[in-house]
Amino acid sequence: MLSDSQRQFALRIVDRLADAGFEAYWAGGCVRDLLMNIPPKDYDVATSATPEQVRTLFGKRSTLAIGESFGVIVVIGPRDESGEHLKVEVATFRTDGSYSDGRRPDTVTFSSPREDALRRDYTINGMFYDPIRKGVLDYVGGQEDLKRRVIRSIGDPAARIAEDKLRMLRAVRFTARFDFELDSATAAAICHQAAELKAVSPERIAQELRATLAHPNRARACELLISLGLMPVILPELAPIAGSEYWAETITLWRLQKIDSFELALAILLRGLHGKVDPDSSARSPDTMVESICRRLRLSNRECDEISWLVEHQQDLDDAANLPLHLLKTLLHHRSRDLLLEWTRVRAVGVGQESSGFDFCEHYLQSTPPERLDPPPCVTGADLISAGLRPGPEFSEMLARVRRAQLDEQIRTREEGLELLGLQND
Repeated sequence: MLSDSQRQFALRIVDRLADAGFEAYWAGGCVRDLLMNIPPKDYDVATSATPEQVRTLFGKRSTLAIGESFGVIVVIGPRDESGEHLKVEVATFRTDGSYSDGRRPDTVTFSSPREDALRRDYTINGMFYDPIRKGVLDYVGGQEDLKRRVIRSIGDPAARIAEDKLRMLRAVRFTARFDFELDSATAAAICHQAAELKAVSPERIAQELRATLAHPNRARACELLISLGLMPVILPELAPIAGSEYWAETITLWRLQKIDSFELALAILLRGLHGKVDPDSSARSPDTMVESICRRLRLSNRECDEISWLVEHQQDLDDAANLPLHLLKTLLHHRSRDLLLEWTRVRAVGVGQESSGFDFCEHYLQSTPPERLDPPPCVTGADLISAGLRPGPEFSEMLARVRRAQLDEQIRTREEGLELLGLQND
């Protein structure tokens, strides 16, 4: 939720532009959210002022020309309660030229509010709000579609999607997020152009997936991705294994998932690829198919590691009570253990079983102090060197052997660890 200071700053920008003789309104998603009584994630301003006029009015030091060729200037304000500078994007009313790359317009022409609204994607995102006169400017029927709970393209759906293929995923996200219906003509246009999604950059696809899969309505989104033919384009690796039962199980697991984690949701989606190696990866250092997908989507290293770890260990805690302590402790002090525990619980509930593995782990964590769960190593590489060994490849195996025994609570001290290795104590 944005602070009130962000709203007030966005209001001051509109006020200042209006005082200078320009038209200026809040635009897009913030208007939609306000009409739905949802706190906006950000505020955007649309104005008749050109980018240069905006920079002149607010000062070059208080503006950033990050999208000046598209008429977008970022106005920088004072620091908010968190210490970060307030920022609002101010865009000049425009019409767009052709979209030769299926991503962004080749040219833009500054225009009127009505023309600006008509070039946007969906009616619920095409409205303006005048915070001074407190009125909505709606040239596209967005208010009516909000009442009808419908996601509908502005103008010709095929043309809107042909301009920017990412709009297909945006339609899925909005429909699922708000639990709306997707307009039939818009849905038909998406189905017809679904294969064209491959023209969108992996980063943009990943950005949409993060927002979609981290939302509680991710199961609805999955149903839409499948019915619209988008899922095979995003994840062709699932095609050989993902029949109706796979999708039904995925939807069930996602509906039971209480932690709104993108990483867990994507791991659940990719669970069927566990143990499969990417045939196109290096023979010397082969990647799993999960790792290859994460890299293709340009996910961060942390996201890649977390998703791969979750898929690899997806069933390891099902019988937690019978795991050797060194395995149980290693899993339960991992940074992603809460997500793995949630998956363990969800899977048990999904098949109508008692979540004994989850319950055991919850009790174990409550009754086990951190220093017992993850104690400092009792033997280190320095200890092996002190014992007369020369560093080499066997060091890691020796240290792992001692660590397993320590976590299994068979040894507790440095002396016991060295004795286990057959080394003379100091």
